[in-house]
Amino acid sequence: MVQFTLPKNSQIKTGKTWPKPEGAKNVRKFQIYRWNPDDGKNPQVDTYFLDMDACGPMVLDALIKIKNEVDPTLTFRRSCREGICGSCAMNIDGINTLACIYGLDEISGDVKIYPLPHMPVVKDLIPDLTHFYAQHASIMPWLETKTNRPAKEWKQSIEDRKKLDGLYECVMCASCSTSCPSYWWNGDRYLGPAALLHAYRWIIDSRDEATGERLDQLEDPFKLYRCHTIMNCAKTCPKGLNPALAIAEIKKMMVDRAV
Repeated sequence: MVQFTLPKNSQIKTGKTWPKPEGAKNVRKFQIYRWNPDDGKNPQVDTYFLDMDACGPMVLDALIKIKNEVDPTLTFRRSCREGICGSCAMNIDGINTLACIYGLDEISGDVKIYPLPHMPVVKDLIPDLTHFYAQHASIMPWLETKTNRPAKEWKQSIEDRKKLDGLYECVMCASCSTSCPSYWWNGDRYLGPAALLHAYRWIIDSRDEATGERLDQLEDPFKLYRCHTIMNCAKTCPKGLNPALAIAEIKKMMVDRAV
């Protein structure tokens, strides 16, 4: 019988339980993943308690309150607080989403917060997105022009501009890619839903003149075709986008040009 062992220091332990706020009547429990690469210890889940009568409505409000008033060592990314920058993506109550636009009233019971799954962790709730960003850069996320470059501005028809709706809104938070089983197991070669959504955005841009080269680059057993339409990406996207649809459209273009 095959036996598997977890890598050293990978098993999650029970961490510190912080005291409840004194005099609070509306207390809520938060269980948060903690890991520090510098202390050599296993990751752990610390328990915090907050007075919800003195806390903002979003998960990020709670995290900021914990960091400011309870435990200054808690580490996480955040910036815009409006669902625009994608910095505060994490796994909240089992869902990959943005902490700044995910309401505490959407969660039943204790609030459980972990970093995005299946990515190396830098510290606590911060995933290492180096490879994710490199994949995005590989699809050439810019206009490639060769001829007919306008002197001032490049106008689009209303119809051509509408083709970009549902694509350009992506904030590169990585919630979709880290929810995709195909990306979990083939993330070294499969580009994942986020990068492929952006690839399609530039492929169908009427101003771009490198459609053939873009499709050539994606014609690969792993880069594109590891998508099996599981649809986790569309279900978890905090912006309501559908990367699986964009990937399907790229596959159609591959078929059409092969005929």
